[in-house]
Amino acid sequence: MIQGLQIAMEQLKEAGCRTIYINGSFTTIKPNPGDFDACWDPEEVDMNYLRSLAPRLLNRFDKQAQKSRYKGELFRSDEPVGDYDLTSFEFFQRDRLKNKKGIIAIDLTRW
Repeated sequence: MIQGLQIAMEQLKEAGCRTIYINGSFTTIKPNPGDFDACWDPEEVDMNYLRSLAPRLLNRFDKQAQKSRYKGELFRSDEPVGDYDLTSFEFFQRDRLKNKKGIIAIDLTRW
């Protein structure tokens, strides 16, 4: 799972992404998380680069392809999530009861 996340982070960094946010069971005390959830800041990202060299990062509708490649799901931080009136960045900062919670931010410019 770490290797898949690392591949995604490298591709996003190469495209100009500055920050990725990690969420899901991967960020809990769960001893064996099955995957991770992440969203990334699209500001300053070269979308043409991602379309040509990392298209699975942009295809949030094919979860199986993303999980196959990256071992987790990745979303743009400004995209809405499911039936919620929240972006993935806002959604990740809520638990199942809609209480506020923290997420992990990774500064790709320093990574």
